[in-house]
Amino acid sequence: MSTQPLVSTAPSLQSQAVHATFRLVVRPVLQRIPVNGWPVVLAATVESAAKVLPPPSGVTVEKVCLARFDAEIVRPSTGPMDLRRGAVLYLHGGAFLVGGLNSHRPVVAAIARRTGLAVMHVAYRQLPDAPISGSVEDCVMAYRWLVNRGVDPARIVIAGDSAGGFLAFATALAAPAAGLGGPAALIGFSPWLDLDCATKLAHPNNDSDAYLPAKLLAAVGGSGGTGPNGEALPSPVDGALSGLPPVLLIAVDSEVLFVDSELMAARLDAAGVPCTLRIWKGQIHAFTTLFPWLPESRAALDDAASFIISRIGAAPVPSIEHPANGS
Repeated sequence: MSTQPLVSTAPSLQSQAVHATFRLVVRPVLQRIPVNGWPVVLAATVESAAKVLPPPSGVTVEKVCLARFDAEIVRPSTGPMDLRRGAVLYLHGGAFLVGGLNSHRPVVAAIARRTGLAVMHVAYRQLPDAPISGSVEDCVMAYRWLVNRGVDPARIVIAGDSAGGFLAFATALAAPAAGLGGPAALIGFSPWLDLDCATKLAHPNNDSDAYLPAKLLAAVGGSGGTGPNGEALPSPVDGALSGLPPVLLIAVDSEVLFVDSELMAARLDAAGVPCTLRIWKGQIHAFTTLFPWLPESRAALDDAASFIISRIGAAPVPSIEHPANGS
């Protein structure tokens, strides 16, 4: 395992403002939020509200309709149209409750511009419409969709933030049983990798996280973490990891999910899987997704893009900075 902290002892003024706002405003709300009733309505409202975001510059967006859900292919405007060159499968976060194509398009576009590759962005089913196992099924279907269109699995990188990190690993672990080859690499941005939240509830980061309480994660995992027959859904950290490709984990030292990245990195190392754990200080959970224009987010996304290019072998394309919508 390679651990190379990208330490920011003096975070940018923008990051400091974001951290303070989330700590003082967002955290008190989430500490009191239940996981049923009006939060589900709020989740749909958040995604609808994200429609007002300006469209990302420098990319084209093509809608894809699958059997149970929608997706989209986001390509750099100057890039090739042929998916067979390689692709990124991006699985958005949001605690299996919130988020979708609108909310996460800026970070998806940032990855497409940096890598010169098409990014398949998936609006998988979420709670309460489907349990977490249903979300996994949808992500495997999206992976199969890419393979069926001629993309060699060895030229696909699966990435995701927070709950999407869970889905990225779960998709790769499910690929062999689905008759699919494994991907070229996996990336987790502040990934949620263990539905068992006992360690997170007792960890000091439960208090230091800028906004995300472990009890909310525990409630979601308890209500949605079941398999098709009602059995407990296994977490990626407990999976058969030895067959996984190289992994990049990007985490924040003070976030409640940092323990998941630490545990996964240790278990991947024990399984002989190359894993790089990048640790950021002074940031918030899923900072690359929520604020891709922050200086630290741009640097972390540059790091992820370099990792993708090193695994797929694609050449980066020149890009223009787009601070307003995720550069």
